[in-house]
Amino acid sequence: MAENYVLVTGGAGFIGVNLVHRLLSSNSLGVINLDKLTYAGNLQSLDDLSTNPNHVFIHGDIGNRELVRYLLNQFKPRAIFNLAAESHVDRSIVDGAAFLQTNVMGTYNLLEEARSYWLAMESEKKPAFRFIHISTDEVYGSLGETGKFTETSRTLPNSPYAASKAASDHFVRAFYHTYGFPTVTTNCSNNYGPYQFPEKLIPLIINNALDGKSLPVYGDGANVRDWIYVEDHCAALEMIMDKNRPGEIYNIGASDERKNIDVVRMICSILDELKPVWTNEKLAGRGLKQYSDLIFFVPDRPGHDRRYAIDSTKIKREIGWNMEVNFEDGLKKTVQWYLDHPEWVSNVKSGEYLNWIHKNYSWRLEEKK
Repeated sequence: MAENYVLVTGGAGFIGVNLVHRLLSSNSLGVINLDKLTYAGNLQSLDDLSTNPNHVFIHGDIGNRELVRYLLNQFKPRAIFNLAAESHVDRSIVDGAAFLQTNVMGTYNLLEEARSYWLAMESEKKPAFRFIHISTDEVYGSLGETGKFTETSRTLPNSPYAASKAASDHFVRAFYHTYGFPTVTTNCSNNYGPYQFPEKLIPLIINNALDGKSLPVYGDGANVRDWIYVEDHCAALEMIMDKNRPGEIYNIGASDERKNIDVVRMICSILDELKPVWTNEKLAGRGLKQYSDLIFFVPDRPGHDRRYAIDSTKIKREIGWNMEVNFEDGLKKTVQWYLDHPEWVSNVKSGEYLNWIHKNYSWRLEEKK
């Protein structure tokens, strides 16, 4: 069994899954993985950990203060990584209520229980405890053609999702300044890589192309994003756990800006190489020469930020983190991962992943009391 535990909320989501796998690579560290299992939570992504004694999965909500209190007192984690969040901009535009409930109220309830736990900690363990809140560069709004977001940039959210994350960031900051509770906030640029839910741009384009479907691009495709491979992001989070200054914000980005249309075309080129059109049965007889023939433009979404870019100088200077995977290599690895995991993709599309709960893999609060 693990000597020390950390609590990861939202650990069945895209970034959470990758972080949990990384943290468990150390035999001395255990992970309590708390996830509500909304549509984006996928236990199949954690199936290889189902018998790992250092991984304890809990199906639950960060807003359930009784459950959170029990987990903190039972496992006595040295840190909390808060990744639990509703995260898709398009869904927030249609209905922002769930974003308010989870991202704002959920974070507030988690903060309250974590602060009470910290206050009661043994004096020698108390200084090392950290509440690490994972946020997004979208809280800063949109940039012009030049400049980058820094940790002192104003928060100017332009979508209900971004507004909910900005609100949660402010609560985290307030708990540090009001109560001295040792928080750290990270704002990261767009992640991509294995296990990402197919509603996001990169996996959507990959899987639509493989299915022979059209490849939709918002507006003129010139919206710019700063992309980071998810494993580089998780490496930064792991480093921050042990090396940080309480109350600080750290921006995490790879300084790799790309127009959306260029990303889509790069994916098409990689697929042309790895699985040419003429080998794809779903495209047979359509007369297509390459996957880029499937690209089409759709009306832009409301409030679509034009450009994001992250200045990561602070985390490089203070924490010593640097990205390792460039965009070209990371994108090719990502496309190959989806090609190699058709069952994972199929189960997400069919909804079968929602049934991926093993009896010995999840337990409820009342069973442990």
